[in-house]
Amino acid sequence: MAIKLGFVVAEFNRDLTYMMEIEGEEHAKFLGAEVTEKLYVPGAYDMPLAIKKLLEDGNVDAVVTIGCVIEGATQHDEIVVQHAARKIIDLSLEYNKPVTLGISGPGMSRLEAHQRIDYARRAVESAIKLVQRLA
Repeated sequence: MAIKLGFVVAEFNRDLTYMMEIEGEEHAKFLGAEVTEKLYVPGAYDMPLAIKKLLEDGNVDAVVTIGCVIEGATQHDEIVVQHAARKIIDLSLEYNKPVTLGISGPGMSRLEAHQRIDYARRAVESAIKLVQRLA
């Protein structure tokens, strides 16, 4: 049976997260997994609640986060990614299911973000490997 993945996708920087989402979905299909659930959130900081919902519903084997946090004039990007990543780890441990980090940033320009679209593919691959190895 195919591994069922849930995607939590940030709408902020949607031009980039759209490309990441498509690449992640294609890679999942290539690896024999299926994206069965998708939730869209305003930004990376908003992901934990959506991740928790997918994990509580129990219809997925793992959750893949897809987001892009570009550097601004302040350290806001660092705060967003640090707090989101910490809570993502906590949820993975709380529900004993992989939640992988497909969020690029912080500290990158828009050009660097374009070069990191493959973060989604990496997150999908990590989710699938973890599901297989922890089964």
